[in-house]
Amino acid sequence: MSSQSTINRRGTPGARWPGVRWIVAAAAILVLLVAMALDTMVVVIGSAEDARKAAFSPEAFGKSEFPNVQSAVDQRAVAAGVLASAIAKDKAAAEKQYGVPANVGTEFSVKFTGLVGEGKSGIYAVKVDDVPSTLVIRVQTGPAINGTDLRDATGTITFGQFTNQIEYQNAGSALNNEMKKQVLSTIDNTKLTGKTISVVGVFKLVNPKGWLVTPVKLSVQ
Repeated sequence: MSSQSTINRRGTPGARWPGVRWIVAAAAILVLLVAMALDTMVVVIGSAEDARKAAFSPEAFGKSEFPNVQSAVDQRAVAAGVLASAIAKDKAAAEKQYGVPANVGTEFSVKFTGLVGEGKSGIYAVKVDDVPSTLVIRVQTGPAINGTDLRDATGTITFGQFTNQIEYQNAGSALNNEMKKQVLSTIDNTKLTGKTISVVGVFKLVNPKGWLVTPVKLSVQ
C-alpha cells in the first residue's frame, strides 16, 4: 500500500505538471510584456514628436505656411510678357526654366500690371501690355478661390507630408483662405473694373491661351 502511494505521489504526471505549466505561462507573459515595452515609444508633451502626432490643423498650417509660399512665388515671378513669349516659343523649355512640376500641368509664378476688365464671380480679365492679344489673363479675387496653385507653386509641399488625401486637400484650401485674409481682405473686388492693378501670383499652365492667376500680392493703383 505504501509502495502504491509512493507511485501516485511521485510517478503520476498529474501530480507535478500543473506547477510547471504555471511557470511556463508566467514566463510567456513576461516575454510579452518586455516585447510590448520595447515597442512602445514615449512621446514627451511639447516635443517635436508630440507636435507631429497632433491632429492636423488646416488653419494653423495656412497661417504658418502662406508667408513662405508668398515669398517663394515673389522671388520666382517672371514678367508676364517674358513668360508668355517663352511659352509660345518653346513650352517644354519654358516649363524647365520657369516652371514647377505639379500633378497635372506646370505651375508658373508671374507678375504684371494691367487694366481690369469685366469680371464674374470675382474672376477678372486683366489687359496686360507686352502679351499677345490672344492671351487672356484672369485673376481670382474671391470670395471663392479655386484650385491648389498656392499649395503646388513651390514644389516643397508634397503629399508625403500629410496623413491622407483629405489633409492634402485641406492644406490647399487653408493656403487659399489665408491668402484671402492677408491679401484680398482690404480690397473691394466689386469695384475693380476700369482700375489698374499690380499682381504677383501663380497659375497652372493648362491652356497656353488662358491663365487663371491666384495672387499672392495684389495692389490697386
